[in-house]
Amino acid sequence: MKTIKQIGNIKNKVVFVRVDYNVPIVNNKVADPFRIISSIPTIDYLKKKGAKVVLIAHLEPKDGASDSLIPVARYLNRKTKIKFFANNDLGKIQDEINKIKGGEVILLENIRKFPGEKGNDIKLAKDFAKMGNFYVNDAFSVSHRAHMSLVSIPKYLPSYAGFQLEKEIKNLSLALNNKKHPFVFILGGSKFSTKMPLVKKYLKNADCVFLGGALVNSFFKAMGYEVGKSLVDDTDPKILLSIIKNKKLCLPVDVTVVDSKGNSRSCKPNEVKKDESIMDVGPLSVKLLEPMLTNAKLILWNGPLGKYESSIGVGATKSVLKIISNVKGETIIGGGDTVDLVNEMKIADKFTFVSTGGGAALDFLANGTLPGIKALK
Repeated sequence: MKTIKQIGNIKNKVVFVRVDYNVPIVNNKVADPFRIISSIPTIDYLKKKGAKVVLIAHLEPKDGASDSLIPVARYLNRKTKIKFFANNDLGKIQDEINKIKGGEVILLENIRKFPGEKGNDIKLAKDFAKMGNFYVNDAFSVSHRAHMSLVSIPKYLPSYAGFQLEKEIKNLSLALNNKKHPFVFILGGSKFSTKMPLVKKYLKNADCVFLGGALVNSFFKAMGYEVGKSLVDDTDPKILLSIIKNKKLCLPVDVTVVDSKGNSRSCKPNEVKKDESIMDVGPLSVKLLEPMLTNAKLILWNGPLGKYESSIGVGATKSVLKIISNVKGETIIGGGDTVDLVNEMKIADKFTFVSTGGGAALDFLANGTLPGIKALK
């Protein structure tokens, strides 16, 4: 895989750059610019090299918000000068590219407005490639998707990794090739069945695999505990019970629950009532986890420990983030919701690396590569 430091002379050449600007938009404004800011070093480098930079990005809005990248363009333009082109007609895109000069940047409208993007349309990829000279992937957080702009355009152009993609691979590979111990892996989220390969892999590589979020509910149910109205998945209980036997697996010793009236309390996992839902890891579990984290040489964390959308479910995640922010060992944080909290707490600079990826980070940690990375080779 070649990086943009190896790109050579690109003065007045058209460079397509796949970035991930799928960021939260609230009241027509960017609510969390982390991914946008992460892309700026690559953009500025290409501008200084005199390239005609064409940014490709997508946006999947929530709660009926607009799917236009206009708010993103408005924010980005405050950080580095760009133009925004709101038309998805290929002919007009070509005309716009012809107008710009070396060192200038265009952000195209949401690539998902092309039906062939998610369908990985080869003809569409060829049409884009005809308009460019080089391709750069700087969108690690969406590189687990085999979409047209990630895996097919690079087939037809000289292709390179941007600075953020390079940083993601370098830092997440610390966990893949780890020789530092104690190594603590924390995994949150909801559906265990999709994360089972990851758990099995790191039960071999790590010294402690601590599970949080709704992942642990399925384990508690398999152990015969009442889980009330808590979210569980359909993983075979026999598989879960076999994993529990591994001494490296660490499950919470207490949980925070809420009942149908909204009352919350902490209790042992086997004390949950039928009208209660498990919302978070309990305070005693955080206290017991603290010395393991403090002494760790490497900590890898992906996914919140509780129901992130609820104020009742965010306490343990914040507490553990505070603990890890003071750890002297290497600390790597990933997962969209977890990273949102890191940025909200303004402690991103306290960790060795904060990944832009959620699902992409999980897939990379499980497989060592991603479709968007493979496409650059």
